[in-house]
Amino acid sequence: MTTVNILSGGAAQGLVHGLTETFKAQTGFGIDGQFGAVGIMADKLRASAPADLVILTHALVTKLADEQLVTAASIADIGRVETALAVRARDPKVTVKTEADLRDVLRTADAIFVPDTKASTAGMHVAKILDQLGIAYEVASRLKIYPNGATAMRELAASTAQRPIGCTQATEIIATNGIVLSGSLPPGSELVTMYTAGVATRAAHPAEARALIALLAGAAQSELRRRVGFAG
Repeated sequence: MTTVNILSGGAAQGLVHGLTETFKAQTGFGIDGQFGAVGIMADKLRASAPADLVILTHALVTKLADEQLVTAASIADIGRVETALAVRARDPKVTVKTEADLRDVLRTADAIFVPDTKASTAGMHVAKILDQLGIAYEVASRLKIYPNGATAMRELAASTAQRPIGCTQATEIIATNGIVLSGSLPPGSELVTMYTAGVATRAAHPAEARALIALLAGAAQSELRRRVGFAG
């Protein structure tokens, strides 16, 4: 089967998978792609990795359009995703209403599962928060850093630690068996990120890429977007 190739942030993986059959019925094309830290996906496009479209943060897609790697006229926002906390399904949820609460939760966790702190949206934000809270050095040995949020959450689910916690995009938490969305980050530490799609200028299948973007961003999929963790 001919496929449309995607380079995407992990936040959109659940949404893309949820639309695979609909897209196939509509176009006859399958969907193939790579999902991971947004910075790494952008660098893959820059390195000429095959891609018909990208789904990354709004800022990154706009930058890639400025670099003439994404067709500016094709750009469409898909929805916002918050960075949130996760716990294993068998553990009690944690509630953090203030930054002091968050500091206490992170200090008492014996393992903190996060995505790449240099290339992923959520991971970079976690690093910023730890500095902001003044506990980066204190918890450094307990940080469990993985290439992307999906991997970090699978490792959290399998963790044998006593009091583990995770932090990544809400969509990646919802998509992972064995963990649950514990709650939002508190005021002052919150992050809500707009994810955006665009057709790659070197797309082999630009018409189908535009059709997939229309499907991802369309009003008909608002319930699916909400279910997989997009805030709108």
